Amino acid sequence: MQLEVLRFSSQSDSTNGILFDVTGGKRRFLCYTLEDEYRFKKVKHETRIPEGKYKLTLRKEGGFHSRYLKKYGDWHRGMIYVNNVPNFEYILWHTGNDDSATSGCLILGSSQSENIVKKKGWVSASVTAYKKVYPLVRDAIESGQNVTVNYIDYDYAEGKPPKVPKVKVRDRARIRRYKPNKKIF
Repeated sequence: MQLEVLRFSSQSDSTNGILFDVTGGKRRFLCYTLEDEYRFKKVKHETRIPEGKYKLTLRKEGGFHSRYLKKYGDWHRGMIYVNNVPNFEYILWHTGNDDSATSGCLILGSSQSENIVKKKGWVSASVTAYKKVYPLVRDAIESGQNVTVNYIDYDYAEGKPPKVPKVKVRDRARIRRYKPNKKIF
């Protein structure tokens, strides 16, 4: 199973994103995401993890696991755990609503408010999104699949250039020939 988190808005206190399942080259929307903001230098509990590809496993210990086991019963079989993140420990996917619920972790939500006005960001119906995403990832991990997530920065973060897709050579001529219709109405 291959997943992608596309980060599209990093503001002073949070990062908005979208989670996709891209297994087999097909892109399927799963939910919205919320993380801490981008920082060039890590500040504990206030920095999102670096862009990159990571393996996901189930973590069956710790406070989150105990609380979720109590809340969800046998349905819960370990926290979704992002492995081997440089300079970070215990990065999990879980429920929450704003930046105060994450310490580098990924918060899942079924809807999202932009984080320009709402500084801490906001995702709603987080439990609904978690109940949708968790069994997909859990079952893939338990079946022995290699489950990975690729965090991709499409937002502009200070000190990092924005990602701009490269135009293919054959498309450049088409772009030069394009003349917009001057008549608007």
